Amino acid sequence: MLAWGRWRWVRRQLPAAVLTVLQTLQSHGYSAYLVGGAPRDLLLGRRPQDWDLTTDARPEQVKAVFAQTIPLGEKFGTVRVVIGDDQLEVTTFRREGDYSDRRHPDWVEFTPSIRDDLARRDFTINALALDPLRQQLVDPYGGVRDLQRRLVKAVGDPRQRFTEDPLRMLRFYRFQSTLGFRGETYTEQGIEAEAITQVSGERIRDELTKILMAAAPEIGLAGLARCGLLTAMMPEFIPVQAADPTLFRHLVATVKAIKPEARLRWAAFLHDLGKATTKKVENGQTHYYGHDKVSAELAAGILERLRFATEFRQRVLTLVRWHMFPADPGMTDAALRRLVVKVGPDQIFDLLELRRADLVGTGGSYYQACDSLTRFARRIQALLEGETVFTRKDLAVNGREVMEILELPPGPEVGAILAEVFYWVTEDPERNRKARIYDFLKEKRQKN
Repeated sequence: MLAWGRWRWVRRQLPAAVLTVLQTLQSHGYSAYLVGGAPRDLLLGRRPQDWDLTTDARPEQVKAVFAQTIPLGEKFGTVRVVIGDDQLEVTTFRREGDYSDRRHPDWVEFTPSIRDDLARRDFTINALALDPLRQQLVDPYGGVRDLQRRLVKAVGDPRQRFTEDPLRMLRFYRFQSTLGFRGETYTEQGIEAEAITQVSGERIRDELTKILMAAAPEIGLAGLARCGLLTAMMPEFIPVQAADPTLFRHLVATVKAIKPEARLRWAAFLHDLGKATTKKVENGQTHYYGHDKVSAELAAGILERLRFATEFRQRVLTLVRWHMFPADPGMTDAALRRLVVKVGPDQIFDLLELRRADLVGTGGSYYQACDSLTRFARRIQALLEGETVFTRKDLAVNGREVMEILELPPGPEVGAILAEVFYWVTEDPERNRKARIYDFLKEKRQKN
């Protein structure tokens, strides 16, 4: 039971809309609790991001109590209650049947018992119900004890919990990464990795992203590799695990070192994926020729299978493809321009961040890496501020003008010539004048 002062702190964390729903239900004679992540986070001293409420009131009774509601899966007992600008989901206590489709219960039966409702939860730390108004905490499965032990443990038989929804296997590692907890050995033994292939790419994508974005991604990633989930979801990692364990550790260390932004963390996790298949030893020296290109090809398959948006995929693949760029502060202006053209001015600093994390993940000095890359970044910043020719749209001429000067019909040859003009201009941005480009094209026509 929480101390009196702790209850006061919990009460202060409740948004006004949450407090209104709890008070309204209880004033009409119903029980009402916070469930899911909210009790867990409050007991850990954190402010919850999501507020899930449960009650013994049936859906039709919930709708009768509140002035404005939105039907939302009423056969599963859920009603969305509108309080001003806020919307909260209120679910009736329920028991569930088997999960034939590995995601939804075959049947739902409403129950007056909060304990029956908590029995269907995934992990003990999520099987808590908190009534902050009456100062009641319902904990039938030892969730508070497991919070104190910093342990993620299944409610009941882990095999049954994971069979109901195989995505829970990923959630097992996600909570370890986000909370910094350890996983119970018996619960991990209930994982059947191949079952994850029955889950949609979108749901897997979202859980993996949460693991990568967590404060301790290394805990979850190591667990995924240990239990076989990693290669079941992404067979591209099979050569990585078979070839050299240090390579996987490097990928994880790079994820840990990079900024917690989704595109950067995915790029860090996939950037050296091709090393396992391109490794060659010559005269005692190890080489990975073309591994950046192979990594991008392998990463493309993973990102498409997980149904990432096209723009997100392209941003990640660009970073993976060009992460081996020569980060030499003494690079010529022309070479710098070509690098910015390849990557795009909106991604060039993301590429530098990936290089920094790559160096740190290799065991290099953080400060040494930052010093070199900072000088490199200053040169790029000066270049971006002083010039604008970084895409074909920036050229002083267009395809129609090229066709007129060279007397060409529409076709791929026009695009090839524009690419040649673009490369010529990036060598010296002062060339980006209509007259100078016209002269270049006329000279080209005479030579041909």
